[in-house]
Amino acid sequence: MTNFLLRRLFSAVVLLVAVSFLAYVLLFPTAGDISRNILGENATEAQVALKNQELGLDQPLMIQYFAWFMKAISGDLGVSYFSSQPVWDTLMIRLPVTLSLVIVVTLLTGVLAFAAGIYAAVRKGWVDRTLQILATLGDALPPFIVALFLVTYFAIQQKVFPATGFIPLTESPAGWVRTITLPVIALAIGGVAGVAQQVRSATLGVLRNDYIRTVRSRGLSERRIILTSVLRNASTNGLTSLAVQVVGILGGAVVIEVVFALPGLGSLAVEATSRTDLPLIVGVILAVVLIVVAVNLIVDVLVAWLNPKVRLS
Repeated sequence: MTNFLLRRLFSAVVLLVAVSFLAYVLLFPTAGDISRNILGENATEAQVALKNQELGLDQPLMIQYFAWFMKAISGDLGVSYFSSQPVWDTLMIRLPVTLSLVIVVTLLTGVLAFAAGIYAAVRKGWVDRTLQILATLGDALPPFIVALFLVTYFAIQQKVFPATGFIPLTESPAGWVRTITLPVIALAIGGVAGVAQQVRSATLGVLRNDYIRTVRSRGLSERRIILTSVLRNASTNGLTSLAVQVVGILGGAVVIEVVFALPGLGSLAVEATSRTDLPLIVGVILAVVLIVVAVNLIVDVLVAWLNPKVRLS
C-alpha cells in the first residue's frame, strides 16, 4: 500500500507542474493585454511597455514560468495584478465556499447513487426502468437550468431558502445549511444520475457471478449478501465514476456560484479571467487541481482497499 500511495503522490506532483505550465503557455499570448487592462484604454504604449517590464511580462515564457515556479514551491503564488492582494490569501478566503459544495455534493452523490443503483439492480422491473428514465433526465438537465428553477421557486416565490449569499459553517451551522442547500441540489442531480447508472451496471454484473449463487446456497440472507459480497465488488466502478464526477462538479460550480452569488473559486475564476489576472488565474487552477487530486487519491485508496489487485497497477 505504501508504494501504491507514493506512486499516486508522485503522479499528483507531476500533474500539478504540468497543469501550471500549460496554464502559462495558454495565457502567454494575452500577456500584452494585461498591462493595458490595468492602466486603462487611455494608457500610452510607453506606459504599457513600462508596466510590462515592471510585472516581468516582457520576459520570455520560460523565464516567467521559472520565476513563478521557484516562488510557488516556497508557498508564494504571487500577487494579484489588480487588487495587489497575495493570491494565497485570496484563495484561502474563497476556498471554504467551494470545498463546502464539493464535499457535500460528493458525499450526497455517493450515498444516493449507491443506494439507488443497488436497489434498482436488485429489484429490477419498474424500479429499474424508472431509475434509467430519471438518470437520463438528470444527465440531460444542465446544472444552471436546475439552479434557475430552484432559486426562482424555492427562494424567490416560496422564500424557503435564501436566493444568494453564503454563511460560513463556523458562524452559523443552520445558516450554512440554508445557503448551500439549493446549490448542492443543483450540482448533485447530474452526478447522482451518472454514478447510479454505473453502480447499477456493476451490481447486475456481480449478481450474475457464480460465487453469489454459492453464497446464497449457504443460507445467508439476501440483505447480508448485498451489504457484503455485492456492495464490496460493485463499489470499484461506482467510486471511479464518482471521482470523475468531481471534475464535473467543479466545472458546474463555476456557473452555480455565479447564479447564487457564492464567493467561491468559481466566481473568482470568472472575475480573474475577465481581467486576465494571470497570478490569480493560475492560483485558482492549482486549487481546483488540488481538490481533484485529493478526491482521486481518496478514491484510489478506497478502491485499493476493496480490490487489492489495484495496488499492483
